[in-house]
Amino acid sequence: MEAASVLSSSSTYSFSVSNMLLSSYSTSKPHVGFVFNFSGSRLLFSSSSHHHSNSNSNSGRLSLLRPSALTVEEAVEGHSTDTFSVQPKIDKSGRFCSPRAARELALMTIYGACLEGSDPVRLFEKRLNIRREPGYEFDKEMLMKYNHMSFGGPPVKTETVEEADELLKTDENESEIEAEVLSAPPKLVYSKLILRFTRKLLVAVEEKWDSHVLAINKVAPDNWKNEPAGRILELSILHLAMSEISVLGTRHQIVINEAVDLAKRFCDGAAPRIVNGCLRTFVRDLEIAKDARVNQSLFT
Repeated sequence: MEAASVLSSSSTYSFSVSNMLLSSYSTSKPHVGFVFNFSGSRLLFSSSSHHHSNSNSNSGRLSLLRPSALTVEEAVEGHSTDTFSVQPKIDKSGRFCSPRAARELALMTIYGACLEGSDPVRLFEKRLNIRREPGYEFDKEMLMKYNHMSFGGPPVKTETVEEADELLKTDENESEIEAEVLSAPPKLVYSKLILRFTRKLLVAVEEKWDSHVLAINKVAPDNWKNEPAGRILELSILHLAMSEISVLGTRHQIVINEAVDLAKRFCDGAAPRIVNGCLRTFVRDLEIAKDARVNQSLFT
C-alpha cells in the first residue's frame, strides 16, 4: 500500500534513559520513573533564573543515547593528541575502551546529579557499587551493536507504510540495545581504564563547578540562561568540557570536537554550534588570562 510517512531519525523511542539515570541505582535494572524536581538541583548559572520548564524537555532528548567506534586517538592517562583515528571500542575483556564512552558516562552522571541535586562523584560511585540482581547476566554482544556515533538528523520521509514500519522496528531494536547496555552495571560495560578516566572527569567537574558557573554565565546565550531548566544537557556538556580543558589539560581541539559531538547526539536545534562557540570563547579567555599572568610575572 502506498503512503507517505515522516519519521524523525532521532526519535520514536519508548524507552527513556532518563528514567535509568535518575533512579536510586539500587538495582542493576533501574527502569523506574523519577520526579523532576528543581528544588534540589545544582546551580547551573550564577543568575537567578526561573525553573519552570517542562520536565520532559530534557528526558525526551536523553532517550537517544547511541555511543562509537570512531573516537579521538589519545592516551587517557595524561597524554593526548589531535590525531583522529578509528579505535576498537571493545577491549580484550569485552568492555568499552574508548574515551568517548567515558565522556558519555560522565555526561549522564552530571545530568543525573543536576536533577537529583547530588554530588556527581558520589552518584557515580554509588552506581559503580550497585548490587546485581540474582541470576542477572549481561549479554556482551550488545556492546558491539551499540553505536557511539549515532546522531540525530532531519525527519525521514518514507514512501510506503512498509518502509515506515521498518524504520520504527529499527528504532525499537536500537532502543532495546541501549536499554540493556545503559542499565547494566558499569563494571560490566566499561573497562577499568575508562571508569578511572570517567571518575577523573567528574572530580574535575566537581572541583571547578563554581568557577565554571561564572564562566558559563559569561559565554552562554541569554535564552539558555533565562531557562536553564530546559538546557541541563547543554550546560552539563559545557561543564564537562571546560573541566577537561582546564584541569586535565586535554588539548582543547579534542575536547571541543567531542563536546560538539555530544551536543549533536543528545541535544537539539543550534546546540552543537552554540556549544562550539561557548567553548572557543572560554579557551580564548583562558589564553588571555595566561598571557596576562606571564606578562605580570616579567615585571615583578
